[in-house]
Amino acid sequence: MQTECTAGVLEFQRVGRRSIEAAFDGGPVSSDGGALLLAETDRLTGIVGRFAACFTDQRDRARVEHSVEELVRQRVFGLCLGYEDLNDHDSLRDDALFATAVGKSDPTGEGRKRERDRGHALAGKSTLNRLELTGDTVKQDARYKKVAGRDEDIERFFVEEFIDGWGDEVPRRLVLDFDPTDIELHGRQEGRFFHGYYRHYCYLPLLVFCGEALLVARMRKADIDGCAGTVDVLEWLVPQLRARWPHVELVLRADSGFARDAILTWCEEHGVEYVIGLARNARLHAEVTDELDEARALYEASGAPARVFKDLVYKTLKTWTLARRVVAKAEQLVGKANPRFVVTSYAAERFDARTLYEQEYCQRGEMENRIKEHQLDLFGERASCTPMRANQLRLWLSGVAYTLMTEFRRTALRGTDLARAQTRTIRTRLFKVGAVVRISVRRVRVALSSAFPLKGVFRACLDNLRAEYASPS
Repeated sequence: MQTECTAGVLEFQRVGRRSIEAAFDGGPVSSDGGALLLAETDRLTGIVGRFAACFTDQRDRARVEHSVEELVRQRVFGLCLGYEDLNDHDSLRDDALFATAVGKSDPTGEGRKRERDRGHALAGKSTLNRLELTGDTVKQDARYKKVAGRDEDIERFFVEEFIDGWGDEVPRRLVLDFDPTDIELHGRQEGRFFHGYYRHYCYLPLLVFCGEALLVARMRKADIDGCAGTVDVLEWLVPQLRARWPHVELVLRADSGFARDAILTWCEEHGVEYVIGLARNARLHAEVTDELDEARALYEASGAPARVFKDLVYKTLKTWTLARRVVAKAEQLVGKANPRFVVTSYAAERFDARTLYEQEYCQRGEMENRIKEHQLDLFGERASCTPMRANQLRLWLSGVAYTLMTEFRRTALRGTDLARAQTRTIRTRLFKVGAVVRISVRRVRVALSSAFPLKGVFRACLDNLRAEYASPS
């Protein structure tokens, strides 16, 4: 027996003698009660406000319903809550709790100046889209696109957030993880290119992380070497870090696509250490023949995968200008040998071969989790605009959402069961909680679900935030 639906009413299978009906007529009810925690984090840290300050607003103030900060906050919060598509905001603009989180003093929208906006507290998809489609400057004859992001300021924002996050603490050592990633394209986006390795049309952004912090997210065409622009990024990034911490040890870590002489030479000339994968070839394989035999013997004796390490001095036949230290891992796995190589500027006295490979190089695998969180959980791969710059701005917006979520995890979730959870888990388990919103002249009262399983974690998050950012007495 199939259910039947009358106009506006959804009818489900009966339970005993009772019929089951549903309708979207509950009024000011939100499914995102956790947005209150997100808003509290932002208000205490000021992350979104500082990012919004990177935009130039040339609109007529008398006609503005939504400030740049409110537009950016609406967009970033939407990403954190799982709404990657601008179309979602045509419904979210009527969510009183979401509007309260964004900072609207009139979360019902009844006080809007213009009749067409009355009843809508937040911006719709068209207004938000204009924010993304405006170039880096506002054209003189522009009628609608009058809010422009200043690219240089936006790029500096991520580095400054990272630096300021250390407070008065001085880091001894910073490892900069570089990696390209693909963003698959399905339309006729500007600069699209078919990449033979990924086997689809894509962009190839360059991302740089330091620990959990995102420092650089540069959109690039895919018709380039994966490491293209690395020296430019180093020349831009390293002076900013050293201006704050002159004696910090900086380390470039990356996969074999970055083992280019120009990159290695720049690091050597500017005192930046490096730990970079090196692609296998016949010459390198011949250097570890004995070690592979030893690893295979260990495997056959114990039945468990075995590793043997070796230090080499190696120079390519044509591309490198000098010989460099290479650490080789000769490994025997079930059914196959697995030799791997890493080129490094570190001397053996600082890190022996095993330590350098296992504790220094292999830690770059954690960056893959950060990329997945930024690209998938926070929709950094959403590049559906035609102009490439608009897609760059979307990449940055996802970066801001990632920065906010990282700060939320670091502070609010400290000591809870979700302390190491990724965004997708936090969103599903903590943010998606039913809430009834009641608005009076003096307050907004949010009634969260009494049956919410993580109410203890929810309370702990608020306590942690207030403890972290409590004003000194």
